[in-house]
Amino acid sequence: MALDLLNLLFFPAGLGLIGAGLLYQWADRKLLARFQNRLGPRWFQPFADALKLLGKEEIHPAGSSPVLFAFLPVLALAGALTAALYVPLFGLAPVFSFPGDLIVTLYLMSLLTMCIGLAGAQTRDRFSLAGALRVFTQMFAYEAPFILALLTPAVALRLAGQPGSWQISELATAAAGRPWFLLLLPITFVVALVGLMGKLELPPFDAPEAETEIVAGALTEYSGRGLALFSLARAVELVVGLTLVTALYLGGVGSGPLAAVLFTAKTVGLLLVIVVLQTLLARLRIDQTVNLWWRIGSVLVLAQWLLLILYQVLR
Repeated sequence: MALDLLNLLFFPAGLGLIGAGLLYQWADRKLLARFQNRLGPRWFQPFADALKLLGKEEIHPAGSSPVLFAFLPVLALAGALTAALYVPLFGLAPVFSFPGDLIVTLYLMSLLTMCIGLAGAQTRDRFSLAGALRVFTQMFAYEAPFILALLTPAVALRLAGQPGSWQISELATAAAGRPWFLLLLPITFVVALVGLMGKLELPPFDAPEAETEIVAGALTEYSGRGLALFSLARAVELVVGLTLVTALYLGGVGSGPLAAVLFTAKTVGLLLVIVVLQTLLARLRIDQTVNLWWRIGSVLVLAQWLLLILYQVLR
Protein backbone atom coordinates (compact mmCIF):
# COMPACT_ATOMS: atom_id res chain seq x y z
CA MET A 1 0.00 0.00 0.00
CA ALA A 2 2.79 2.42 0.89
CA LEU A 3 4.52 1.73 -2.44
CA ASP A 4 1.28 2.32 -4.34
CA LEU A 5 0.81 5.67 -2.59
CA LEU A 6 4.39 6.63 -3.40
CA ASN A 7 3.91 5.78 -7.08
CA LEU A 8 0.64 7.70 -7.13
CA LEU A 9 2.40 10.76 -5.71
CA PHE A 10 5.43 10.75 -7.98
CA PHE A 11 4.37 9.37 -11.34
CA PRO A 12 0.81 10.50 -12.19
CA ALA A 13 1.40 13.83 -10.46
CA GLY A 14 4.88 14.08 -11.97
CA LEU A 15 6.40 15.48 -8.78
CA GLY A 16 9.54 13.38 -9.09
CA LEU A 17 10.00 14.38 -12.72
CA ILE A 18 9.35 18.05 -11.96
CA GLY A 19 11.92 17.90 -9.16
CA ALA A 20 14.45 16.33 -11.51
CA GLY A 21 13.71 19.00 -14.11
CA LEU A 22 14.34 21.76 -11.58
CA LEU A 23 17.64 20.13 -10.62
CA TYR A 24 18.66 19.99 -14.28
CA GLN A 25 17.70 23.66 -14.62
CA TRP A 26 19.83 24.48 -11.59
CA ALA A 27 22.77 22.57 -13.08
CA ASP A 28 22.33 24.49 -16.33
CA ARG A 29 22.28 27.86 -14.56
CA LYS A 30 25.09 26.97 -12.17
CA LEU A 31 27.46 25.66 -14.84
CA LEU A 32 26.72 28.61 -17.11
CA ALA A 33 27.47 31.01 -14.25
CA ARG A 34 30.76 29.30 -13.40
CA PHE A 35 31.85 29.38 -17.05
CA GLN A 36 31.12 33.11 -17.03
CA ASN A 37 33.05 33.62 -13.78
CA ARG A 38 29.91 34.16 -11.71
CA LEU A 39 28.80 32.40 -8.53
CA GLY A 40 25.44 31.16 -9.76
CA PRO A 41 22.37 30.07 -7.77
CA ARG A 42 22.27 27.58 -4.91
CA TRP A 43 20.74 24.16 -5.59
CA PHE A 44 17.37 25.06 -4.05
CA GLN A 45 16.88 28.32 -6.00
CA PRO A 46 14.69 26.85 -8.81
CA PHE A 47 12.49 25.17 -6.19
CA ALA A 48 12.19 28.42 -4.23
CA ASP A 49 11.33 30.37 -7.40
CA ALA A 50 8.62 27.87 -8.35
CA LEU A 51 7.06 27.85 -4.88
CA LYS A 52 7.14 31.65 -4.72
CA LEU A 53 5.39 32.01 -8.07
CA LEU A 54 2.79 29.35 -7.22
CA GLY A 55 1.87 31.32 -4.10
CA LYS A 56 1.55 34.69 -5.85
CA GLU A 57 -1.58 36.32 -7.18
CA GLU A 58 -2.25 35.84 -10.89
CA ILE A 59 -3.32 38.98 -12.74
CA HIS A 60 -5.36 38.62 -15.93
CA PRO A 61 -4.60 41.43 -18.39
CA ALA A 62 -7.48 43.32 -19.96
CA GLY A 63 -8.37 42.30 -23.48
CA SER A 64 -7.21 38.69 -23.18
CA SER A 65 -9.36 35.58 -22.91
CA PRO A 66 -9.52 34.52 -19.22
CA VAL A 67 -10.09 30.89 -20.23
CA LEU A 68 -7.12 30.73 -22.60
CA PHE A 69 -4.93 32.73 -20.23
CA ALA A 70 -5.48 30.18 -17.45
CA PHE A 71 -5.67 27.05 -19.63
CA LEU A 72 -2.52 27.42 -21.75
CA PRO A 73 0.00 27.02 -18.88
CA VAL A 74 -1.85 23.91 -17.68
CA LEU A 75 -1.88 22.46 -21.20
CA ALA A 76 1.85 23.16 -21.62
CA LEU A 77 2.77 21.33 -18.40
CA ALA A 78 0.35 18.49 -19.14
CA GLY A 79 1.88 18.02 -22.60
CA ALA A 80 5.43 17.87 -21.21
CA LEU A 81 4.44 15.40 -18.47
CA THR A 82 2.59 13.22 -20.97
CA ALA A 83 5.62 13.14 -23.27
CA ALA A 84 7.66 11.90 -20.31
CA LEU A 85 5.49 8.78 -20.09
CA TYR A 86 6.92 7.43 -23.37
CA VAL A 87 10.65 8.01 -22.84
CA PRO A 88 13.08 5.92 -20.73
CA LEU A 89 13.66 8.47 -17.99
CA PHE A 90 16.94 7.87 -16.12
CA GLY A 91 17.43 4.62 -18.04
CA LEU A 92 14.19 3.06 -16.73
CA ALA A 93 11.51 1.48 -18.89
CA PRO A 94 8.86 3.93 -20.16
CA VAL A 95 5.56 4.01 -18.29
CA PHE A 96 3.66 3.49 -21.55
CA SER A 97 4.86 2.27 -24.94
CA PHE A 98 3.16 1.59 -28.26
CA PRO A 99 4.12 1.57 -31.97
CA GLY A 100 4.41 5.16 -33.12
CA ASP A 101 4.95 6.71 -29.69
CA LEU A 102 8.03 8.51 -31.05
CA ILE A 103 5.78 10.57 -33.34
CA VAL A 104 3.38 11.30 -30.46
CA THR A 105 6.25 12.33 -28.19
CA LEU A 106 7.64 14.75 -30.77
CA TYR A 107 4.18 16.30 -31.13
CA LEU A 108 3.79 16.64 -27.35
CA MET A 109 7.21 18.30 -27.13
CA SER A 110 5.99 20.92 -29.61
CA LEU A 111 2.93 21.65 -27.47
CA LEU A 112 4.91 23.81 -25.02
CA THR A 113 6.18 26.09 -27.79
CA MET A 114 2.69 26.43 -29.30
CA CYS A 115 1.19 27.26 -25.90
CA ILE A 116 3.81 29.94 -25.23
CA GLY A 117 3.20 31.47 -28.65
CA LEU A 118 -0.59 31.47 -28.18
CA ALA A 119 -0.19 32.89 -24.67
CA GLY A 120 1.57 35.93 -26.10
CA ALA A 121 -0.60 36.25 -29.21
CA GLN A 122 -3.89 36.47 -27.28
CA THR A 123 -2.85 39.55 -25.27
CA ARG A 124 -2.71 43.20 -26.29
CA ASP A 125 0.78 43.85 -24.95
CA ARG A 126 3.21 44.79 -27.73
CA PHE A 127 6.11 42.93 -26.11
CA SER A 128 4.02 39.77 -25.82
CA LEU A 129 2.92 40.03 -29.44
CA ALA A 130 6.49 40.54 -30.62
CA GLY A 131 7.60 37.58 -28.53
CA ALA A 132 4.79 35.38 -29.89
CA LEU A 133 5.76 36.27 -33.46
CA ARG A 134 9.36 35.31 -32.74
CA VAL A 135 8.29 32.07 -31.03
CA PHE A 136 6.28 30.88 -34.04
CA THR A 137 8.87 32.09 -36.56
CA GLN A 138 11.65 30.25 -34.77
CA MET A 139 9.47 27.16 -34.35
CA PHE A 140 8.75 26.96 -38.06
CA ALA A 141 12.50 27.22 -38.68
CA TYR A 142 13.89 24.49 -36.41
CA GLU A 143 10.94 22.09 -36.11
CA ALA A 144 11.37 20.16 -39.37
CA PRO A 145 15.16 19.60 -39.05
CA PHE A 146 14.77 18.69 -35.36
CA ILE A 147 12.05 16.10 -36.04
CA LEU A 148 13.92 14.59 -38.99
CA ALA A 149 17.09 14.37 -36.90
CA LEU A 150 15.32 12.39 -34.18
CA LEU A 151 13.68 10.11 -36.76
CA THR A 152 17.02 9.33 -38.43
CA PRO A 153 18.05 6.44 -36.09
CA ALA A 154 14.72 4.72 -36.78
CA VAL A 155 15.25 5.15 -40.53
CA ALA A 156 18.81 3.82 -40.23
CA LEU A 157 17.60 0.68 -38.45
CA ARG A 158 14.94 0.08 -41.09
CA LEU A 159 17.45 0.53 -43.93
CA ALA A 160 19.76 -1.93 -42.17
CA GLY A 161 17.01 -4.53 -42.38
CA GLN A 162 16.33 -4.70 -38.65
CA PRO A 163 12.69 -5.06 -37.61
CA GLY A 164 11.35 -2.14 -35.67
CA SER A 165 8.82 0.60 -35.52
CA TRP A 166 8.53 4.22 -34.51
CA GLN A 167 8.53 2.99 -30.89
CA ILE A 168 11.00 4.60 -28.50
CA SER A 169 11.50 1.55 -26.28
CA GLU A 170 12.29 -0.71 -29.26
CA LEU A 171 14.61 1.87 -30.81
CA ALA A 172 16.46 2.36 -27.50
CA THR A 173 16.85 -1.40 -27.05
CA ALA A 174 18.11 -1.84 -30.63
CA ALA A 175 20.55 1.05 -30.20
CA ALA A 176 22.02 -0.62 -27.10
CA GLY A 177 23.24 -3.58 -29.14
CA ARG A 178 25.25 -1.67 -31.74
CA PRO A 179 27.77 1.22 -31.98
CA TRP A 180 26.49 4.59 -30.85
CA PHE A 181 24.49 6.40 -33.51
CA LEU A 182 26.52 9.45 -32.51
CA LEU A 183 29.42 7.84 -34.38
CA LEU A 184 27.33 6.59 -37.30
CA LEU A 185 25.10 9.66 -37.70
CA PRO A 186 27.12 12.60 -36.32
CA ILE A 187 25.43 15.25 -38.46
CA THR A 188 21.88 14.53 -37.33
CA PHE A 189 23.08 14.17 -33.73
CA VAL A 190 24.39 17.74 -33.80
CA VAL A 191 21.17 18.96 -35.44
CA ALA A 192 19.07 17.16 -32.79
CA LEU A 193 21.07 18.61 -29.89
CA VAL A 194 21.11 22.16 -31.27
CA GLY A 195 17.43 21.81 -32.18
CA LEU A 196 16.69 20.95 -28.56
CA MET A 197 18.36 24.22 -27.56
CA GLY A 198 16.10 26.05 -30.00
CA LYS A 199 13.01 24.29 -28.65
CA LEU A 200 13.91 25.32 -25.10
CA GLU A 201 14.83 28.86 -26.27
CA LEU A 202 18.33 28.60 -24.83
CA PRO A 203 21.11 30.88 -26.09
CA PRO A 204 21.84 31.53 -28.91
CA PHE A 205 18.16 30.89 -29.73
CA ASP A 206 16.68 33.07 -26.97
CA ALA A 207 15.48 35.90 -29.22
CA PRO A 208 11.79 35.11 -28.41
CA GLU A 209 12.39 36.14 -24.80
CA ALA A 210 15.26 38.59 -25.13
CA GLU A 211 14.84 40.58 -21.90
CA THR A 212 16.94 43.49 -23.17
CA GLU A 213 14.61 43.92 -26.16
CA ILE A 214 11.11 42.66 -25.36
CA VAL A 215 11.11 42.18 -21.55
CA ALA A 216 9.95 38.54 -21.15
CA GLY A 217 8.68 38.03 -24.68
CA ALA A 218 5.43 36.11 -25.07
CA LEU A 219 5.16 35.63 -21.29
CA THR A 220 5.48 39.30 -20.37
CA GLU A 221 1.89 39.47 -19.07
CA TYR A 222 2.18 36.27 -17.05
CA SER A 223 2.82 36.17 -13.31
CA GLY A 224 2.07 33.88 -10.40
CA ARG A 225 0.78 30.38 -11.10
CA GLY A 226 0.71 30.74 -14.89
CA LEU A 227 4.35 31.74 -15.10
CA ALA A 228 5.29 28.97 -12.65
CA LEU A 229 3.54 26.31 -14.75
CA PHE A 230 5.30 27.47 -17.92
CA SER A 231 8.64 27.36 -16.08
CA LEU A 232 7.93 23.86 -14.77
CA ALA A 233 6.89 22.69 -18.24
CA ARG A 234 10.20 23.92 -19.65
CA ALA A 235 12.10 22.12 -16.87
CA VAL A 236 10.29 18.85 -17.63
CA GLU A 237 10.88 19.24 -21.36
CA LEU A 238 14.61 19.71 -20.73
CA VAL A 239 14.72 16.27 -19.08
CA VAL A 240 12.54 14.68 -21.76
CA GLY A 241 14.63 16.14 -24.60
CA LEU A 242 17.96 15.08 -23.09
CA THR A 243 16.56 11.61 -22.41
CA LEU A 244 15.29 11.21 -25.97
CA VAL A 245 18.56 12.28 -27.59
CA THR A 246 20.54 10.04 -25.23
CA ALA A 247 18.31 7.01 -25.87
CA LEU A 248 18.54 7.35 -29.64
CA TYR A 249 22.14 8.48 -30.17
CA LEU A 250 24.24 7.52 -27.12
CA GLY A 251 23.97 3.77 -26.88
CA GLY A 252 20.31 3.24 -26.09
CA VAL A 253 19.07 1.80 -22.81
CA GLY A 254 20.66 -1.17 -21.06
CA SER A 255 19.43 -3.27 -18.16
CA GLY A 256 20.32 -3.11 -14.50
CA PRO A 257 21.08 -0.34 -11.99
CA LEU A 258 24.53 0.38 -13.42
CA ALA A 259 23.05 0.93 -16.89
CA ALA A 260 20.52 3.38 -15.40
CA VAL A 261 23.27 5.33 -13.65
CA LEU A 262 25.34 5.40 -16.84
CA PHE A 263 22.33 6.58 -18.85
CA THR A 264 21.68 9.42 -16.40
CA ALA A 265 25.36 10.39 -16.55
CA LYS A 266 25.07 10.62 -20.34
CA THR A 267 22.14 13.05 -20.04
CA VAL A 268 24.18 15.19 -17.65
CA GLY A 269 27.05 15.08 -20.14
CA LEU A 270 24.73 16.32 -22.89
CA LEU A 271 23.59 19.10 -20.57
CA LEU A 272 27.23 20.10 -20.09
CA VAL A 273 27.70 20.28 -23.87
CA ILE A 274 24.61 22.51 -24.13
CA VAL A 275 25.97 24.80 -21.41
CA VAL A 276 29.31 25.10 -23.24
CA LEU A 277 27.47 26.05 -26.45
CA GLN A 278 25.46 28.66 -24.54
CA THR A 279 28.68 30.12 -23.18
CA LEU A 280 30.45 30.29 -26.53
CA LEU A 281 27.63 31.57 -28.75
CA ALA A 282 25.98 35.00 -28.75
CA ARG A 283 22.27 35.51 -29.32
CA LEU A 284 21.15 35.26 -32.94
CA ARG A 285 18.66 37.63 -34.50
CA ILE A 286 15.46 35.94 -35.54
CA ASP A 287 16.32 36.27 -39.24
CA GLN A 288 19.73 34.70 -38.58
CA THR A 289 18.01 31.81 -36.81
CA VAL A 290 15.71 31.20 -39.76
CA ASN A 291 18.61 31.31 -42.22
CA LEU A 292 20.64 28.94 -40.02
CA TRP A 293 17.95 26.28 -39.90
CA TRP A 294 16.62 26.51 -43.45
CA ARG A 295 19.93 27.02 -45.25
CA ILE A 296 22.18 24.88 -43.06
CA GLY A 297 20.19 22.70 -40.66
CA SER A 298 17.76 21.31 -43.22
CA VAL A 299 20.53 20.75 -45.78
CA LEU A 300 22.67 18.90 -43.23
CA VAL A 301 19.83 16.57 -42.26
CA LEU A 302 19.00 15.81 -45.88
CA ALA A 303 22.69 15.23 -46.61
CA GLN A 304 22.88 12.73 -43.74
CA TRP A 305 19.82 10.91 -45.06
CA LEU A 306 21.33 10.83 -48.57
CA LEU A 307 24.62 9.42 -47.24
CA LEU A 308 22.68 6.83 -45.26
CA ILE A 309 20.71 5.70 -48.32
CA LEU A 310 23.80 5.63 -50.54
CA TYR A 311 25.67 3.54 -47.97
CA GLN A 312 22.89 0.97 -47.87
CA VAL A 313 22.63 0.85 -51.67
CA LEU A 314 26.36 0.55 -52.37
CA ARG A 315 27.45 -1.80 -49.61
